[in-house]
Amino acid sequence: MNTGNTVQDSVTALKKKRAWHWLEYVFWLAAAASVFLLPSQHALLTQIAIWSLFALSLDLLLGYAGIVSLGHAAYFGFGAYVAALFAINFTGEPITGLIVAGIAAGLLGLATSLLVLRGTDLTRLMVTLGIALVMYEIANQMSWLTGGADGLTGMPVNPVLGIFPIYFRPANSYAYVLIVCFVLFFVAKRIVHSPFGYSLRAIKGNPLRASSIGIPNNLRLIAVYTIAASYAGIAGALLAQTTPVVSLTYIDFQRSADVLLMLIIGGTGYLYGGVVGSALFLVAQKFIGNITPQYWEFWIGFALVVIALFARDRGVFSIFERILGALRNDKAKP
Repeated sequence: MNTGNTVQDSVTALKKKRAWHWLEYVFWLAAAASVFLLPSQHALLTQIAIWSLFALSLDLLLGYAGIVSLGHAAYFGFGAYVAALFAINFTGEPITGLIVAGIAAGLLGLATSLLVLRGTDLTRLMVTLGIALVMYEIANQMSWLTGGADGLTGMPVNPVLGIFPIYFRPANSYAYVLIVCFVLFFVAKRIVHSPFGYSLRAIKGNPLRASSIGIPNNLRLIAVYTIAASYAGIAGALLAQTTPVVSLTYIDFQRSADVLLMLIIGGTGYLYGGVVGSALFLVAQKFIGNITPQYWEFWIGFALVVIALFARDRGVFSIFERILGALRNDKAKP
């Protein structure tokens, strides 16, 4: 067997996986065009972009590593608080604040990953929930630092690169968030379609077999947990910079439940599943809520039942995948 050819074939296959599908170009071009074509919806689109990034961070854990989390808002909220405190005490330069928040949330993820990775899936689920509850109570009790129940307000937000103001500028805020999301989605795509990403899939599929072929399971899971926490922290920082206010709602259980719900609606293991789920959830919350404010959650629940029946655990994105697969099969027929 020619080992050189095998390695070359593997490298070629990875490059093909990393290559962008034409639908991805369409999606990002449409997102860029929406900055100019949908001026009245910039606030909603900004929220969708931020939640999509937050959902992507959870998808790195759930969709690719198989780690279920009920407390992912701990890193989202921590990143938001760090960005706000950094702006108040040092500088309101947004990009610097994002970097600091991402590093801080990543370090928190690294520290807590040692607890999360112990035990079975049920144990991990409860540990992640416990971490979020602890973080919530710390933020609540340290009111001298976090503002407690009143939250942090008056956070200075300087123009991006000293040129583009985003404070109460919906178009600029959306463009800024969209660019950050594009960069991080690009990096995430490189990660999941790399030897590291495929080792995560192996661990998710069969951890015993992955370990037997030499994959360091715990080190891989610690690494992806740290990356996911950093992504969540950046998403939280983006929300803090574009609001700009940070409160305990950033870190509560409802936020963790909402992002998990969005990811389930969209589909896990797709990268863009969180985008679909976030868009559907937030649009439903806004427009259905305007029609029947007291019943909009009923329709979300109904949608979940339909997804569970027809899309199983792969969400709405799997329906798109089936449609594209059917179209390809039709074209292949003589």
